[in-house]
Amino acid sequence: MHRLALFDLDGTLVDRQAAVRDALTALCSAHGFDTATEQWLRTELADRANPDNFARLRDVFGLTVPAADLWQEYVDLMASTVTCRPEVLEGLARLRAAAWTIGIVTNGASDIQRAKLTATGLADLVDGVAVSGDLEIRKPDLRLFALAVSRCGVSLAADGWMVGDNPTGDIGGGHQAGLRTIWLRGRPWPDGLPAAHHVVDDVDDAITILLTETE
Repeated sequence: MHRLALFDLDGTLVDRQAAVRDALTALCSAHGFDTATEQWLRTELADRANPDNFARLRDVFGLTVPAADLWQEYVDLMASTVTCRPEVLEGLARLRAAAWTIGIVTNGASDIQRAKLTATGLADLVDGVAVSGDLEIRKPDLRLFALAVSRCGVSLAADGWMVGDNPTGDIGGGHQAGLRTIWLRGRPWPDGLPAAHHVVDDVDDAITILLTETE
């Protein structure tokens, strides 16, 4: 039987918030943006980022630099600042060694999410990736989970798990896809959402649970 583990990316496998902070510090410094511009960007990109953010930035503050150039610069800075802890990479390698199929299902723009995966080494440890920007749909949409599973070369009928920090997107979406779920606690839990199968503080703990399932 196939063992399938789908993982969220931001806030689960990588520290997006720290990367955003450092990338925007570098971007604003490079362009000499004033405090108001920098604060606008930090607010705008707090939860998600796409090229439209930089088109709006250009309009709001009357910048001359092309929005596409700012976006590409931000993507490159995120790739250079994002981190995945060595123990997480090691845990995923152990899952692969134990014959697990590993996929990533993440919301976000395709180019920036894939840049993060390549830069951290995660791209070498997974069998398939589905990014919301690929189809312009977002978790918890079942189609994004189905795309991730298809790209992993298995089916949703496989013995599968979803691991993530977002209650609605990751756990709610995982439930809809027929997957067992592990939630990384932190965000408020919405009323009426079915409980996750396991609740942990760190993705390392989730990987340990999955490895125990194999034994």
